[in-house]
Amino acid sequence: MHDSRGMHRQGRTAMAAQGTGTPDRTTGSTGWKLGAQYLGAAAAWSASFLFIKVAVTGMGPGQLVVGRLTAGAVTLAAIMLVTRRRWPRGLEVWLHLTGIGAVMCVFPFLLFSWAAERLPSSLSSIYNGTTPIMTMLVALAFLPEERLTRAKLSAFLVAAAGVVLVAAPWNAMDSSHGDLLLAGLACLGGTVCYGFGFVLTRRFQRTSPYDALTVTASQIGAGALLSIALSPVIASGPLSITPAVAASTIVLGAIGTGIAYVWYANVINAWGATIASTVTYLTPLGGVLLGTVFLAETVTVREIAGGLVVVLAVLVSQGRLRVPSRNSAPTDRRTTRPDRTAPTRPPVSSAISRAPWGP
Repeated sequence: MHDSRGMHRQGRTAMAAQGTGTPDRTTGSTGWKLGAQYLGAAAAWSASFLFIKVAVTGMGPGQLVVGRLTAGAVTLAAIMLVTRRRWPRGLEVWLHLTGIGAVMCVFPFLLFSWAAERLPSSLSSIYNGTTPIMTMLVALAFLPEERLTRAKLSAFLVAAAGVVLVAAPWNAMDSSHGDLLLAGLACLGGTVCYGFGFVLTRRFQRTSPYDALTVTASQIGAGALLSIALSPVIASGPLSITPAVAASTIVLGAIGTGIAYVWYANVINAWGATIASTVTYLTPLGGVLLGTVFLAETVTVREIAGGLVVVLAVLVSQGRLRVPSRNSAPTDRRTTRPDRTAPTRPPVSSAISRAPWGP
């Protein structure tokens, strides 16, 4: 186990050196506070599916996207102000951030909100669990340095089996199940958008002087402005704003898209991305639990099994479960030493697939 205090200091130094002009003031917690932030981020992203399901009872998918992005943008803008971060400058930079905001926020949020009108929140959370796999596939397709390995292929095949178990396409002849199948495809489309968004963000940050929080606040702000501009097209229709609908929209944006990200950034700075990424496994499980408890949703054994298979695929894709190879041979630990001079940066798909993103 790494020394969390040492990693915390290194994280603050690295974040401060990325051109923000000020130390990272969002960090500063250790011990039980970091554990609480880790669980808080997991709970917020798990509950996102519950809040979406409640919100779409009083507003359309596009209206929900405008509301949650606006709430998230305002929250992150306030955090930017408190931590004295500088906003990015330059038309080209903002055009790039707007494109990321569209792919990472507007499009997937629309797809998940549309699916929520037809699909139980628990199933949406399971489909969202495929995000690391979709990110891996997009990275393989569009990043030259990525290579298809035995582990990546195995992860994809296992994830595909899990999705098939959840979607149950053999029941597609049933008219009611047909809507569920289309909604499931919409969720998968949303995770593909996340995959493209993570790859674009990673490529942007390679040459960007801004830290992750600044980039996220900027792309969510740009996404909010874009959704407002598109509101005559995507957000028309009647509204029925109840206290539950309003609260779900505000919490979804302010906490799920805003504060939870800050919590997660703190955990990454202190514990490292590898440990922090385990929140990926809690999100679908929490989504199923919350949907069952608060919305009285029924989850079948087949759907639970499919969700567990998806989590297994994520474990394989992130290297936590290794695929045995016939050509592998045992190594002598007494004589084998790592090459300290060789670069140790992980593949891009490995790094970006560890970053969870709420629906």
